[in-house]
Amino acid sequence: MAGASTFSGDETAPFFGFLGAAAALVFSCMGAAYGTAKSGVGVASMGVMRPELVMKSIVPVVMAGVLGIYGLIIAVIISTGINPKAKPYYLFDGYAHLSSGLACGLAGLAAGMAIGIVGDAGVRANAQQPKLFVGMILILIFAEALALYGLIVGIILSSRAGQSRAD
Repeated sequence: MAGASTFSGDETAPFFGFLGAAAALVFSCMGAAYGTAKSGVGVASMGVMRPELVMKSIVPVVMAGVLGIYGLIIAVIISTGINPKAKPYYLFDGYAHLSSGLACGLAGLAAGMAIGIVGDAGVRANAQQPKLFVGMILILIFAEALALYGLIVGIILSSRAGQSRAD
């Protein structure tokens, strides 16, 4: 069987890289889905009493949807970096991609949970007291920043792949 494959690097390393890509997308989409659903329930509940505020209250739903895009970006970066037939792909590279995906994905999940809870309570409170809108938006921005931190760390970790050995 020698010579049948031109694979170079560690044979199991791509598994960890692809697992990182999947983790980034799955966890950030879970956060986006939770944030959208939880905020959407608040918007629907508030819209019964104050339908004129529905469009203004869509902000948390949009911010939750962005979280899935962060996971998609990291998943694409990781998956384009895995080509063991073109360049050796070692366990260091696989672990770098796995940690990159987990950093972005789990940060997106946490941010989605925060956005969902704040969005639900915030739009309901905004319907009763309109002065709370700016405060709600600020809290949502800080929650979104958590996912942005995960994206930045994910990009940095992903860029470390390929630096394990001098080729």
